[in-house]
Amino acid sequence: QAELAESGGGLVQAGGSLRLSCAASGRTFSKYAIGWFRQAPGKEREFVATVSSGGGITRYADFVKGRFTISRDNVKNTVFLQKNSLKPEATDLYYCAAKLSPMSSSSDDYEYWGQGTQVTVSS
Repeated sequence: QAELAESGGGLVQAGGSLRLSCAASGRTFSKYAIGWFRQAPGKEREFVATVSSGGGITRYADFVKGRFTISRDNVKNTVFLQKNSLKPEATDLYYCAAKLSPMSSSSDDYEYWGQGTQVTVSS
């Protein structure tokens, strides 16, 4: 079982950067693929990025390629999402989620979810 807690959200101007963190509890963190998703009010959760359990494979949604980087530190049980060149449309609640390998871009495949961290990008 994994418990997840996101942090690092906040208010940033367009063009700025944020680094989101997803801290996990449990001794088997290195067995889990981690995904980041975003959700706007009244909309479905949308895939942003995912990283494999070992950290060697990453996958991104088309709209973030080249601007966001997902990484993980299995010693510290933490996954990061570095977000650069932020646009106002990136304003959303961001969630991290965990599933046993393999990685997936579908939110339906993930077992464990954090509470989310709000990102607001001002124009």
